Amino acid sequence: HITPELRQEGIARELVNRIQNIRKDNDYDITDRIQIRLQAYPALQEAVTANEAYIKNETLTDSITFVESLPEGEEIAFDEVTTRIVVAKS
Repeated sequence: HITPELRQEGIARELVNRIQNIRKDNDYDITDRIQIRLQAYPALQEAVTANEAYIKNETLTDSITFVESLPEGEEIAFDEVTTRIVVAKS
């Protein structure tokens, strides 16, 4: 049985994976601090809220911001989440 907490943890881990891939694709240095903007998606917001410290620690993120629309963002989709993300150096 998958609890809501386990589902949120899985979403957070997958988000970390996607962020790390974007960092790599952008040729960011391993020590570069970043800022993340995400298009609002309820399940993702819940997972980020519950696992924010983990996500920030794993990805060297200074801030995670949710916005209603993010047309310039890169689309990411996993589990039941489909959203857009922008990763930028701090």
